[in-house]
Amino acid sequence: MAALHGKLSTKRRRTKVRRERVVTAVLLTPFAVLALAGGMQAVAIDSASAQGYTYNPRPARPKPPPPPAANNGQMLVQASEVNYDYNNKRVAAVGNVQMYYNGTTVEADRLVYDQDTKRLRAEGNVRMTDADGKITYANFLDLSDDYRDGFVDSLRVDTAQDTRIAASRADRTGGNYNVFQNGVYTACAPCKDDPKKPPLWQVKGARIIHDQTDKMLYFEDARIEFFGVPLAYMPYLSTPDPTVARKTGFLMPAYTSNTTFGSGFEIPFYWALAPDYDVTITPRITTKQGVLMQGEFRQRLLDGAYEVRAYGINQSDPAAFGSGPGNRDLRGAVDTKGQFALNDKWVWGWEGVLMSDRAFFLDYRLAQYRDSWGTFLNQSTEATSQIYLTGVGNRSYFDIRAIHYLGWAAADIQGQIPVVHPVLDYSKTLDQNIFGGEFSYKTNLTSLSRQTAQFDPVTTIANTTGLCLNTSADPLARLPSSCLLRGVPGTYTRLTAQADWRRSFTDPYGQIWTPFASLRADAIDASISNQPGVSNYLLPGDTQAMRLMPTVGLEYRYPFINVQPWGTTTIEPIAQVIIRPNESYAGKLPNEDAQTMVFDASNLFSVDKFSGYDRVEGGGRANVGVQATTQFDQGGSVNVLFGQSYQLFGLNSFAVADATNTGLDSGLAKPKSDYVGRVSYSPNSTYKFTTRARFNEATFNVERFEAEASASFNRWSVSMIYGNYGAQPDLGFLTRRQGILGTGTLKIASNWVVSGGARWDLEANKINQYIVGAGYVDDCFVLALNYVTGYSYANYGTTPTLNHSVMVQIGLRTIGMFAMQQSVSGASSGMFGQ
Repeated sequence: MAALHGKLSTKRRRTKVRRERVVTAVLLTPFAVLALAGGMQAVAIDSASAQGYTYNPRPARPKPPPPPAANNGQMLVQASEVNYDYNNKRVAAVGNVQMYYNGTTVEADRLVYDQDTKRLRAEGNVRMTDADGKITYANFLDLSDDYRDGFVDSLRVDTAQDTRIAASRADRTGGNYNVFQNGVYTACAPCKDDPKKPPLWQVKGARIIHDQTDKMLYFEDARIEFFGVPLAYMPYLSTPDPTVARKTGFLMPAYTSNTTFGSGFEIPFYWALAPDYDVTITPRITTKQGVLMQGEFRQRLLDGAYEVRAYGINQSDPAAFGSGPGNRDLRGAVDTKGQFALNDKWVWGWEGVLMSDRAFFLDYRLAQYRDSWGTFLNQSTEATSQIYLTGVGNRSYFDIRAIHYLGWAAADIQGQIPVVHPVLDYSKTLDQNIFGGEFSYKTNLTSLSRQTAQFDPVTTIANTTGLCLNTSADPLARLPSSCLLRGVPGTYTRLTAQADWRRSFTDPYGQIWTPFASLRADAIDASISNQPGVSNYLLPGDTQAMRLMPTVGLEYRYPFINVQPWGTTTIEPIAQVIIRPNESYAGKLPNEDAQTMVFDASNLFSVDKFSGYDRVEGGGRANVGVQATTQFDQGGSVNVLFGQSYQLFGLNSFAVADATNTGLDSGLAKPKSDYVGRVSYSPNSTYKFTTRARFNEATFNVERFEAEASASFNRWSVSMIYGNYGAQPDLGFLTRRQGILGTGTLKIASNWVVSGGARWDLEANKINQYIVGAGYVDDCFVLALNYVTGYSYANYGTTPTLNHSVMVQIGLRTIGMFAMQQSVSGASSGMFGQ
């Protein structure tokens, strides 16, 4: 094409480029001079050369050039046609207009810039994308050249956080304020099938003001609508904009009630003092007890974080708490927790609680008590204070901590709860082999103290007469036949160190031989208080003891494999022989961490079947069993294990009673143990069935039986556990116990789920705990409704009572979370917001 030359006269003249050509221009300063270049080539031109130009055609590129870097002062415009009006100092870009300036992109059918007023006007199918990813759709846009002031008609704004604002008009002033007239705000995505359909929820306001400096959204005459139906009205509503993670302001209010403090209303105030720390102040105004002040300070540092919470109240009516600990004027508490990393393997931290009285959290339904309400049939009844240091390596673990427990329930006697100072665990497996086998070692240190002995009844008479209580009129009658000594008064320290070695061989016939050896040493120091009845169980006074347990053994397995067209079956006889001396001081030392004893298929081949370190299994023993596993080619498997344990020689540790009768009635206290078995069947990834059982060695009666089944499909899942446990009179279980615990969920729609769970006491023939509920969850909304029954300690009662509650949780993304719990049995109710 030939070059065009000419001068502009004083009359209005236009220079046009043919419509089929795409025109690109670059401006050196905002909207100062518009220059053209041929094809897709961008050329910068100053005002002296604006009177003429040369057009050099070049092949068109498939994509527009990338925008210039933000804040470089240049503007890039691409359009099908550019018109100049030099007399009125206006430049118009028409047809598929794309403009890039300072990180912002404007697309429209037509774009006009007025150099005198320094205004930019975009018309038709306007789409503006800013540097933060926010997209504004409009029919008409009028802005200043620095985007600080202007207005937009018929717009919709989509943010990078998937929120949307629509309005009939928006005005922008000072570069910081956007005022949306007749605005609508939502965090829900539009319906794919019908975009004009109202979203699940939206907030409408006569005006929505977006303060971009403070990053706040303010709604005037706000209405919250669900599916287009107004459900709530508020004359004023404010919330941080979606880009804000932390913002100073009021949080969702909360309501709670109780018979002792009446109704309580609180509005938390959140204060973001700095990027790394904040404060929340929450006064609760109660109708009966006055104002309960609550404050929380949180700080995040480079290597960790911590928080401190404080509570305090001067009660108006202390007598409302009767004879409980709450009958006092001033009440309060402080609790704190934190954790910090020393490096990529070590962390240290703490938890701490200090209260004026142990019923304070219970009486006012405060943080630690309330946090557990969401769990199924569970409620916190103690406070834990501890400091710890933990390290985790590739094949090693270290943990040391000191712990103090504070019991909240009236049945708790604080002197009977141990103070742990400290407990230490360390284990390591060496990377290199020793004598061709794996070598590992572990250490445990436990030191604790207790002020008062804790006795539990094991007979009906002892229970009904209160014989085992510390207030018993006849403490000398506390005998092992009537009571168990669960907690030993005084101080107790034990240091345990153990080394283990194991190696496996496979001979030419496919038999697997695994010799193993271990050496364990215990150093024990006990100072037992001579309180009434304690001498019937243990020797009071100071006791020092050394306990050594060397062990050698051999495990034998001989797997037989059978391959069929439908799958592979492996039958594996297993035999284990263990040789060691008798347990030293059996039943004559305190037992704090090995009080539970369950013998089943899971620990049939355990070298030491005690659950803790305070007892150690001694004497010669053989464990024998057979295991069969079938893997089906079409998927699924079956596993069966059946076996028995034998005391070969020496003292049977499980037949020796200690202060808690651990081992008695376990099925191991005889030369030939009870039989144990397990059957697991998984036909596919959907179903799973497992049964575990222990049968009496002489009569084959069922002493312990559990059956568990679960199924999980695309839309529903269910699980059920049946338990049947025989009487264990030596442990205080005088009758057989049976029960069923079942849970299930059903997805009735893409976002709707119903769930339930129940526990049926078959001996009492009643359902004593259950939960039923329904929930809705999607990308912008959460709704949960549950009806729960469970045992709780209401108002510091002496025994747990069955409480019925309804819990509702509603969450609007970017707006807040609201939860309410209402007791329907008269105990308490509450509503909580986040």
